[in-house]
Amino acid sequence: MSLNTFGRIFRFTTWGESHGLALGVVIDGCPPGIVVRPEDIQAALDKRKPGGSKFVTQRKEPDTVKILSGVFEDDRTDGPRTTGAPISLMIENVDQRSKDYADIRDKYRPGHADFTYDAKYGLRDYRGGGRSSARETAARVAAGVIAEKALAEVLDDPVWIRACLVQMGPYKIDRENFDWTEIDKNPFWCPDPVAAKLWEEKLDEARKAGSSMGAVIEVVASGVPAGFGAPVYGKLDADLASAMMSINAAKAVEIGAGMDAAALSGEENADEIRMRNGRPHFLSNKAGGILGGISSGQDIVVRFAVKPTSSILTPRKTITASGEETEIQTKGRHDPCVGIRGVPVGAAMMALVLADHALTHRAQCGSVTPAF
Repeated sequence: MSLNTFGRIFRFTTWGESHGLALGVVIDGCPPGIVVRPEDIQAALDKRKPGGSKFVTQRKEPDTVKILSGVFEDDRTDGPRTTGAPISLMIENVDQRSKDYADIRDKYRPGHADFTYDAKYGLRDYRGGGRSSARETAARVAAGVIAEKALAEVLDDPVWIRACLVQMGPYKIDRENFDWTEIDKNPFWCPDPVAAKLWEEKLDEARKAGSSMGAVIEVVASGVPAGFGAPVYGKLDADLASAMMSINAAKAVEIGAGMDAAALSGEENADEIRMRNGRPHFLSNKAGGILGGISSGQDIVVRFAVKPTSSILTPRKTITASGEETEIQTKGRHDPCVGIRGVPVGAAMMALVLADHALTHRAQCGSVTPAF
């Protein structure tokens, strides 16, 4: 199975399956000398791990990370630091229930990758979906922590990356209520406390009915300097779209005004510019912080849509591997809204793309003095 690596200079490769012994990630191209402690990575993993509330899968995985290589500490260093060698991180699986999937080993689950994996490889790991499972994203979150540290090492000023849920099913947040301080106060990473209460009611109904709901996740990066990205095939927005679409269950990505830009006039869509304190100041951000594939210095705003979890208790029509028509009812422990745990994954992918572009920019333009 090829193409498990993402990035140009700051590259990461994930490995492992949902019900295998472990999963993990190998990071290459990370600058040396960066302090990396397991507890830093663990804090991020704890935000994504299952079992955190009744609104996510009840699979009990501690998601304890182990640093296997690429970090060194002795009495001459003031903490464990990256050496420049590949960094390998491992997360063991401890709560697999593969027997829950025995009934579907020869059936294709509608909405899952069962059919396409079988069509491509001639066999599939039916235990939780193997590589197609969202369990793989734990490795990305771990890598995202290293990426944020690399960004801090390369840039003079800090970059802030935040993510939240802005829609669950058809229910959107009210932008008038948007408050970043609210996202840690509810189980949905929701910035609108009113919407969070409604989502709790609606998702509980779906969960008890054995159904599921989709979601929209918004990721915002503040403090990114102008100049990241490159024309024509190294555009920052193209790489961000690719990164977000690579997340399990993602079905659409938009940047800035996104699809709504098609309904705007040229006057409405143009982000006008003025000078403030000797620097460019944009009067709006329809472009989502990226112009011509290159960052403008504004907030980078990305949203991606996640489909409803395909593993549901309601019987669905399907076929077997031998072509017989049948029905399937998925057992096991599944997220009624996989978008909830996708929030820290989206933030991690933003960090990974920005770290790669920061190092790429430094490699080509490190001596260039910015216009502003």
